[in-house]
Amino acid sequence: MSADGAQLAPREIIEALLFGTDEPLSVRQIVEIFGMPEEGEAAVAVTPGEVLGAIDELNREYEQAHRALRIVHVAGGYQFATKPEFAPWLGRMLREKSRRKLSVSALETLAVIAYKQPVTKPEIETIRGVNADYVLRTLLERSLVAIVGRASTPGRPLLYGTTREFLKHFGVNDLAELPKPREIDELMAEAEFEVEKRLLEELEAKRAREEGEGGGAPEGGGEGLQ
Repeated sequence: MSADGAQLAPREIIEALLFGTDEPLSVRQIVEIFGMPEEGEAAVAVTPGEVLGAIDELNREYEQAHRALRIVHVAGGYQFATKPEFAPWLGRMLREKSRRKLSVSALETLAVIAYKQPVTKPEIETIRGVNADYVLRTLLERSLVAIVGRASTPGRPLLYGTTREFLKHFGVNDLAELPKPREIDELMAEAEFEVEKRLLEELEAKRAREEGEGGGAPEGGGEGLQ
């Protein structure tokens, strides 16, 4: 039932379900959802044929109205998708999203990898004190880090290093160009880079301390790049 008390049409409900799902919904799932009323409401019975008919009707409406969307059958279910001719525009949007700022967790992990590479996930987690599964997956998906080998330690964990995409993201040609404390203010003057600035300052100071103790971190100049 809608906010003004009017009974919602099954077709409208199906449209809302398909719009709200993040994965394809099968006809059976849609039928089952209709059979799960809220407390005090009566179940709305729909048949598989009615679900398919509603989807066909919605697609006809979208076509007649020259909408960019349509409902497609994929992976055994149905979901909204844009028409193929809009793919170039969506590609532009995705490229723009990929250039947006990384989260603090991602930046911390990326900074550890950049200064310690090649480095294993356990080593990253020891330094940061938190699980790194999700953030590593995110960095791999964005091609900012890559798997560069396996460590010789027990279990042979994977080794991670930065990529050329990492260099492009931070505007450097080589890992040796990563900012030193005296260079950071000039290179990262914009407000949007304040988090990177703080992290790189802290890591550079830590690396300097380790080198002063005779245990300098590996530079990973070429072996971390893909």
